[in-house]
Amino acid sequence: MSRTSLAILIGVVGFVLYILAVVALGDHVVLAHWAVQTVYYVVAGIIWVWPAKWLMIWGAGGRRAE
Repeated sequence: MSRTSLAILIGVVGFVLYILAVVALGDHVVLAHWAVQTVYYVVAGIIWVWPAKWLMIWGAGGRRAE
């Protein structure tokens, strides 16, 4: 299996698991104040970008565009 294929597989499985975790934790935030909900969903909606970026760089063979 190539590095790119492995990165895609890890990315899809990881993203599905991340979504399940965010939704499960979101059940505890539903009754919180609207400001707490906003912070939670903004952070949860953005934080996946950094692991995805690392995975894309790794999947491309470590080549990073400057």
